Amino acid sequence: MGRLIHHAVTNNLSSIKKLHAHLLTKGTLFILHDLHTQLISTYTSFFPSNNLQTLTNSFFKCMNSTNPLHFNVIISHFCRKGFPFLALTTFSFMHTNHVPLDTYALCSTLTASSKFKDVNFGKQIHAHVEKSGWSSSVFVGSALIDFYSKLLNVKDAALVFDEIPDRNTVCANALLSGYCEFGLWVKAFELIRKMPLLKLKYDHFTLSAALRACTGLSSVEMGRQLHSYLLRTMADIESDVFLQSTLIEMYGKCGMVEKAQLVFKLDGMDIRKERSRDVVFWTSMLGVYGKNGHYKEVIDLYSEMLREGIKPDGISFLTIISACGHTGQVDAGVKYFESMTNDFKLDPGPEHYSCLVDLLCRAGELNKAWELLNETCHHKGIGNCSVSMWGALLSACVDSGNIELGKLAAQRALELDPQNAGICVMLSNVYARLGMWDEIGRLRVLINQRGLRKDVGCSWVQGKWREVGEIFLIMCLVQFLEGEKIGGEQNSS
Repeated sequence: MGRLIHHAVTNNLSSIKKLHAHLLTKGTLFILHDLHTQLISTYTSFFPSNNLQTLTNSFFKCMNSTNPLHFNVIISHFCRKGFPFLALTTFSFMHTNHVPLDTYALCSTLTASSKFKDVNFGKQIHAHVEKSGWSSSVFVGSALIDFYSKLLNVKDAALVFDEIPDRNTVCANALLSGYCEFGLWVKAFELIRKMPLLKLKYDHFTLSAALRACTGLSSVEMGRQLHSYLLRTMADIESDVFLQSTLIEMYGKCGMVEKAQLVFKLDGMDIRKERSRDVVFWTSMLGVYGKNGHYKEVIDLYSEMLREGIKPDGISFLTIISACGHTGQVDAGVKYFESMTNDFKLDPGPEHYSCLVDLLCRAGELNKAWELLNETCHHKGIGNCSVSMWGALLSACVDSGNIELGKLAAQRALELDPQNAGICVMLSNVYARLGMWDEIGRLRVLINQRGLRKDVGCSWVQGKWREVGEIFLIMCLVQFLEGEKIGGEQNSS
């Protein structure tokens, strides 16, 4: 029967409907429940998502099974195919029709809730878990922590972690992911330090999270200690692209470009396995060069990347176009921008257009930037993210003293975001540069009327170290695992 469905799929929707009707009239569909999954999977390839809700309900009416396995397969399929709302519908049907809910159904539906950004549905599942006794399951607990973490509700994620009676490394890593996504680097280190006390081992993800925390705090010394630990304890670091990329980003954030280069090339290491170097790995090094002002190296590395047969992604192009802007290579930057769509079939996003506008403005081509923005925002439909585009043009007008174009750019930006105080501040800088004090006065009245406030800047590195003085105890974790002094092989990193 599966072959018949596959044959129908290869033809057209009419064929699958005829087969569906045949299965209904013969009664086969009411007996062989596995066919429902295959048919639903087939229909998702043809129907738009707004029609699938009705179709799914029709299938469920034909299913008189109380075996959760049949429904679990459907939930899993919807999650994998990008229909999380249908996964939630399936779960609701199971609960309403007294189909037993097992760990697989609970975990898969929590995953669907996080993808659908439905915090209320996830909390209802959490309540059911507490009432039904599934809270003792480490699998369900990990799924709950992951759900809350992905929706940046780390407080509830931490509460779930504390309440799980039998925790494992997966639970800790799910909470670590939430801390890192929310930028709670201190909390991340506290959890890492607590893991040995809970008899939880570190894995690659744990160490990557620790490196991300070092990056977030710009703590190069702690990052070097972790790097040293990785070199001593991991026999296959060359095969872990994610760890290598995180190391590169950590050194780059701390301004240690040469250290990042050593990690990128693995200089001085005995490489025992074939290296894995994907586009993320190459883009990490491109980003290090770009953020530290090594723009020539960005262009050279991009050429090497193409020679290695690595297909660049949108982030790669963002870095290379920015580098062209800082080196004054306008024609090259435009060429790379066009290469995105022509050679690699990538759709430029608002950030790419903003970068191209900045490139043109740096070269003094303000009118070209204006024309590009008008064409992009009015004809290509890039809307709410284009404030940064107009901001780039306004910033260039501030530098060049182009008052007329600056006012137009500010007007367009404020139409999109009337509460953007930064745009008003830049416009006032244009007025101040030309001594237009009356205009500044009127702008201040407007700012006061709208109650706008500019965010106050702060020094992250210096300001946060008072809070994280005891974070240095992270080194004790390595001593705990190895039974040796942490600094012994620091220079090896």
